[in-house]
Amino acid sequence: MRTITIDDLDDLAVGAAILGTGGGGDPYIGKLVARAALAEHGPVPLLALDDVPDATQVVACGAMGAPTILIEKLPGGDEMEAAFAAWENRTGKRVEAVIPFEAGGVNSMVPIAIAARRGLPVIDADGMGRAFPQLEMETFNVYGVPACPTAVADEKGNVSVIETRGAAEAEWIARGLTIRMGGQSYVANYGMDGATARRVSVPGTMSLAIGIGRTLREAKAAKRDPIEALVAFFAQTHYGYARLIGAGKVADLSRREVNGWSVGTVRIEPFELDAEPILVEIQNENLVAEQGGRVLAVVPDLISILDLDTAEAIPTERLRYGQRVNILAVRVPPIMRTPEALAVFGPAAFGLPHTYRPLAAD
Repeated sequence: MRTITIDDLDDLAVGAAILGTGGGGDPYIGKLVARAALAEHGPVPLLALDDVPDATQVVACGAMGAPTILIEKLPGGDEMEAAFAAWENRTGKRVEAVIPFEAGGVNSMVPIAIAARRGLPVIDADGMGRAFPQLEMETFNVYGVPACPTAVADEKGNVSVIETRGAAEAEWIARGLTIRMGGQSYVANYGMDGATARRVSVPGTMSLAIGIGRTLREAKAAKRDPIEALVAFFAQTHYGYARLIGAGKVADLSRREVNGWSVGTVRIEPFELDAEPILVEIQNENLVAEQGGRVLAVVPDLISILDLDTAEAIPTERLRYGQRVNILAVRVPPIMRTPEALAVFGPAAFGLPHTYRPLAAD
């Protein structure tokens, strides 16, 4: 069994930001929390999904809220522990393994921190294969795992436990609580056994994020094209396909907080003369990229805006006018492309008037 050490965090943060598709919270902030926990408690076991014992009690966790809030409302480190304790008190069960509810951004780091503090393994998988803005947008939910009880905690010691009939209702109530907790909270939910986790999870996403970061680091050290290196890397994974869909300068940005989400539009002017602008719609994450009325990529496929010089992902809350960027799109794994999955986190779930077509070579 491999472990996650402090030395893995830089690569993990870079890779999780790309998987986060602009959302999931800034992984740098999460990295600070994870680093402190690993420094105090030591490395965390990273358990392959196929190695999780059938009866192991697994609980998903992560941060909830608008990414822009996290910049000013830093976690203290005790919030996730409070959510776990509330979940255990409600169910009478003891958490034995931690799984991220999403692979992107800060939510790749929060599970490491709580696992280190509790001496638990982190499962090398998640419920989104990327980042999505809503709690019901999980493969856990798609394939039948109840979201509740859902425990929600903040940095002031406030904790609530939600019981609802469905994941969408849990999202709606938890979102309201999160708004009243200052726009950022920490959540424990989707309790399941190990056998269920193997059936409903997107595999290998923590090690995938580390691999993405390592690929970029090694490409830059060898002075190779980092985008070409990323495309080649994804081709060898269960994601299977990635490509550059545009490059240019951020020419305009509209962004606001709506119902606990950061929503808006980014306009990117391509470097090519007379080329139509690329418009990227945001709801915490990048949802769709269009150019001249043509869809370049759309959810659930990943759309990551990368700094032109460093090839590192720019979270939506850190996008600024004048940034020079590449736009990378990545096809999601088959478990995220079924009709059941698309009904929960395909374009229609976001109110987008597009039909999902998996990213493929032109």
